[in-house]
Amino acid sequence: MAVFHDEVEIEDFEFDEEKDVYHYPCPCGDRFEIAREMLEMGEDVATCPSCSLIVRVIYDPEDFVKLETLTISSGGEAIAETA
Repeated sequence: MAVFHDEVEIEDFEFDEEKDVYHYPCPCGDRFEIAREMLEMGEDVATCPSCSLIVRVIYDPEDFVKLETLTISSGGEAIAETA
């Protein structure tokens, strides 16, 4: 079982649109990080790349659900698109 340094609301993280990653300051001077893709998969652990500390991210998983729609092409093929 993991021991968390803290539990932090996702709203307290900063989002880096270029890297698609959420960041939060770590006591060591670096930043905890978690990718949006990880949140979409239900992960709730942000790690610091410089030390062994981890935090639990408090968020609503429904806010990170990938929506997939099917479009029918003119040839009758179904094409999946992620929103």
